[in-house]
Parts: sequence; structure tokens; C-alpha cells
Amino acid sequence: MKKVFVFAVVVVAVVAMEVAPTAEGVTCSPVELSPCLGAITSSSPPSTVCCQKVREQRPCLCGYLQNPSLKNYVNSPGSRRVATSCGIPFPTC
Repeated sequence: MKKVFVFAVVVVAVVAMEVAPTAEGVTCSPVELSPCLGAITSSSPPSTVCCQKVREQRPCLCGYLQNPSLKNYVNSPGSRRVATSCGIPFPTC
């Protein structure tokens, strides 16, 4: 539970500092990935909503990986498992 709380705090702090549009017209906001939190932090499968949000935020993933506050979460085994389960290739940035 502590890990989830820390993740939520980090996400809120980053969103407050770095919400930015991308070239594709997507607003990069890690909070949009909150439906995936349970699947990332446990062995539960990602929901349909989670997969939809990962697809929407896909153009933003390299930016999240370059952000020191988010890198460990986005690059975690749980995040990689969610991307694979959703049929989304993990970015190579």
C-alpha cells in the first residue's frame, strides 16, 4: 500500500509540473494511467480502460521514461507486463 501511495504522490507532483501536449495532440498526463495502477502493482490483468489509457498515452511514454520521477515506475516489470498484456510495444527511446 505504501508503494501505491508513493506512486500517487509522485504522479500528482509531476502532473502539476509537466502536463504538456505532444505533436499527436495528446495531453501527456501520467494521471491518465491511474486505471492501470492495480495491474502495475499486482499480478492482476489490466482492464480494458487501462489498455485504452496506455494506448492514448503511448506517445508520451518516452517523455515519462526520461523523467527521473517517473522512470522507475514506467520502466518497472509491472508496467512492461501491462504493456505486453495490452498488446502495446514497450517504447525504445
